[in-house]
Amino acid sequence: MPLSGEPVTAPEDAFVTLPDPAQAGSLTALVERLRRLKVWAGDPSYETIKDRVNTAWTAAGRPAGELTRKSTVAYCFRPGRRRLDTDLVLAVVQALHPDTGYVSQWRQALRVVGGEIEAMSQVRVQDRLPQDLAGFTGRTGELDRLRHAAQAGEAVVISAIEGMAGVGKTQLAVHAGHLLHRQQPFERVLFVNLRGFDPDAAQPPADPAAVLDGFLRLLGVPGQQIPHDLAARAAAYRDRLAGTRTLVVLDNAATAGQVRPLLPSTPGCLTMVTSRRSLTDLRPATHLTMDVFTPGEAVVFLIKAVPGVPVGPDPHAAARIAARCGYLPLALGLITGHIRNTPGWTLTDHADRLDERHHQRRLDTGVEHALHLSYQHVPAEQRRLLRLLALHPGQDLDAYAATALADTNLDTAQAGLDGLHHDHLLQQGTPGRYTFHDLVRAYATTRAHDEDPPSERRAALTRLFDCYLVTAAAAMNTLYPGESSFRPRIPVTGARTPNLSDSDTALAWLDTERPTLVAVAAHTATNGWPTHTIRLSRTLYRYLSGGHYTDAVTVHGHAHHAVLHTGDATGHAHALNDLGVALWRLGRYELATAHLQQALALFRQAGDPHGQARTLNDLGITAYGECRFQAATDYFTQAVPLYQQAGDRDGEARGLTGLGSVEALLGRHRKAIDYFEQALLLHRQTGDQDGTAYVLLNLSEVEDRSGRYGPAGDHLQQALTLYRQLGNRTGESGRAGHYRRPVYPPRQAPPRPPNTTNGP
Repeated sequence: MPLSGEPVTAPEDAFVTLPDPAQAGSLTALVERLRRLKVWAGDPSYETIKDRVNTAWTAAGRPAGELTRKSTVAYCFRPGRRRLDTDLVLAVVQALHPDTGYVSQWRQALRVVGGEIEAMSQVRVQDRLPQDLAGFTGRTGELDRLRHAAQAGEAVVISAIEGMAGVGKTQLAVHAGHLLHRQQPFERVLFVNLRGFDPDAAQPPADPAAVLDGFLRLLGVPGQQIPHDLAARAAAYRDRLAGTRTLVVLDNAATAGQVRPLLPSTPGCLTMVTSRRSLTDLRPATHLTMDVFTPGEAVVFLIKAVPGVPVGPDPHAAARIAARCGYLPLALGLITGHIRNTPGWTLTDHADRLDERHHQRRLDTGVEHALHLSYQHVPAEQRRLLRLLALHPGQDLDAYAATALADTNLDTAQAGLDGLHHDHLLQQGTPGRYTFHDLVRAYATTRAHDEDPPSERRAALTRLFDCYLVTAAAAMNTLYPGESSFRPRIPVTGARTPNLSDSDTALAWLDTERPTLVAVAAHTATNGWPTHTIRLSRTLYRYLSGGHYTDAVTVHGHAHHAVLHTGDATGHAHALNDLGVALWRLGRYELATAHLQQALALFRQAGDPHGQARTLNDLGITAYGECRFQAATDYFTQAVPLYQQAGDRDGEARGLTGLGSVEALLGRHRKAIDYFEQALLLHRQTGDQDGTAYVLLNLSEVEDRSGRYGPAGDHLQQALTLYRQLGNRTGESGRAGHYRRPVYPPRQAPPRPPNTTNGP
């Protein structure tokens, strides 16, 4: 198994068999396997592969302007690549070997190779609809068709004219969802922005596997129980929805392939999909091709949005404004915000002004008219805030992030957000969290690069990243205070942060901001803030170990690459260790062990006993998961005295728990109980409630197997109480620890696996 960064030279006979992408330990190795696949498939020309890819993409509804070229396809096979176009590589693989399972293997390999997961895994899901649009206008025919489809319990696809953005697809779906829910409440609601057409190239369309991960968590599936592959996740998702009446809104979809795994299969579940492309190959029950407003709808929308504004001398002023906006709902919404902010003007004045701007600037679309007018007529501080918000790498943000970007106080930032939302320049997906329409973000980003010097933009982002780092550290110190001395020391900054001294609040903040923190890790690693990436990775290790394994690979993978440029051997060892653990949890045992062995060598070179202890412990956990029990015992035995030397009593307890788990599996219950009781004492001395609950759960099971039913019941009840206090649903369900899914030998039913939360 080659390690990351090592070149791969294949033997001659390697080309006879179908290459396995899962064995690639680096980007170089993955490209080499792509070259082998081409030979395996008969070595077709790049022109042939290009034609196959474009044929498949055209059939999927991709417009001609997005088809690939021969040179682009050939570039995928070129050695020495630093990045790969995931979408294109998967299309090439499918063109060479159209087997769904094999393509899925490549998708997984692309996501984890080198410890990176593309930004497509960064997605936010919701269990409620966004707020309904006040004053929703028109679309009566479309709403009637959606009502009819809902009564039949059929799937619904809403498609816009190709390339048409801002036509109101999302608002129609949300409004229809609210209407239907009021008429007959749904048992569950699931909503996601699939980010099909984000203007930021660093935010590709969301991975359906990541969406399913989020949906399953909302449906009550603990992270530890979520399958790793797409097909299994889709099956688990459909199983959870079986027999329910659920509304699923899949907003802003890129392709039918992105949507298909997310469709429920149960009659009575209504699915609404919005997209700029035609998704007719999904065979929807109702297919709506949405256009702009009719002139009459546009005028009604405008008049309702600006009550009390006088018309002026031209009775057709509203119609002129609507026409200048191209009858596009987004443009009209922005224009009405501008009209409300210019008291003393009539609608005729606004129509004349739009005509002037059209002749002066020769703008092509109503969106550009509306954006420019709205932007020009908000206060200067709000214009600056809008520009800085567009730099944010995540999908949404709150007032604390706005405060950091603008370097202001919380009240001022909140007022600015409210003003931009009022003027339709920001959207509010959930209370307190703001996001952009794609077109508005693209416009604001351009304005930021035109108006704000690079130094100011970098300073704003640095403040933002400082804020997230400080807040994440505060949350972790609240949740795991006994481990604070082993996490990175975060420099004190002037960042305004929420109060996370309560454990429930701290955990809620981490859960809410997790997609953003993943995006920040990716952005800082690739845009010149490597220290932030490394510190964020180390700070979040324990939290991400709680079932967020895919995100852990992303964050720790970026830290692994970031630390290579710092010359910090210990930091490199920590990154390798963290990445190795995350890869192991995703079933990449050989690659995980290779990373852990590298980490152990670096820790030994640095003379770091604590680093050696945690890596040995993780190697023990890995060996246990692979049923190599003697090796696991050896690793745990070496780890315990090193933890003692480092003064980490919780780490010592984890090593003892590992030894107890092996002994319990081998049937030596008395010895296992001794180890667990030692670990329990240490965790209670440090106040580690999570570790205490984990050991109690293990201890109760071994006692039960030993016939000590009274103590077993007492310990089980204590564990349940602690897990409920911690909000740990996985632990509460009786699946120990929420840290990993062990691999057991056939026909064996061992007790709980060793706790894999190995501290920072």
